[in-house]
Amino acid sequence: MGLVRARCASVGEGGSGLIVAVTQKTPFPMQARLACPAGQLHAIVGTSGAGKTTLLKAIAGLNRSCMGTITCNGNIWLDTENRRFVSPQARRVGLVFQNYALFPHMNARDNVSSAIDHGSPSEKANRADDLLNQVALPGFGARRIASLSGGEQQRVAVARALARDPAILLLDEPFSAVDRMTRRRLQADLAALRQSLNIPILLVTHDIDEALGLADLITVMHRGETLQTATPVEIMANPAHEIVAAILGVAR
Repeated sequence: MGLVRARCASVGEGGSGLIVAVTQKTPFPMQARLACPAGQLHAIVGTSGAGKTTLLKAIAGLNRSCMGTITCNGNIWLDTENRRFVSPQARRVGLVFQNYALFPHMNARDNVSSAIDHGSPSEKANRADDLLNQVALPGFGARRIASLSGGEQQRVAVARALARDPAILLLDEPFSAVDRMTRRRLQADLAALRQSLNIPILLVTHDIDEALGLADLITVMHRGETLQTATPVEIMANPAHEIVAAILGVAR
């Protein structure tokens, strides 16, 4: 936990980024600490049932069972000791689910513009088209969701998440529903997109190679606990726990 605390302190000094220190007893025990500076991508890896998605939901405000503190860019989103809880709507979180959660009766443009909370209809439509361009879907605004490939739907979901002008982007296994070739293309898209985003990005994945290729920091979770946080090079060279080494597939 020492390395995690050190990184939390370094983020907190600048006030720019995400700092999480939460616990939970039920329905799933969890003790998690992590920090992600603005402009960095932080991967959370672990086996199925490790608590990765539960942690994302706590950050987004969708999980009220957690206790502790969550701050983003100096804004307190959770402080249970002082009975402070900011609603999910007020947290400005962009969240991409595994199944994308798009509206099938809307076209791509309307899916994105539905997340924009200000402006005239024409301004929202123009903003939605700009975001679709940003995720490499120029001219796709009028396309129905059912006509899009899995990779294209994933890009629409990212555009809709960005439409909220989020303070943080949370990606929950965003590439799990596509084939390997599409997955590699989407990983390259994310690597390019993050260069234009000066916000913390959290990526939940079970793909270690994906985490190593995309992340500035990696946190390994096991049974609800964040066991180690380090850079890809550090964590592969010096896993702090036998379980961390097993999850990463390296010798210790």
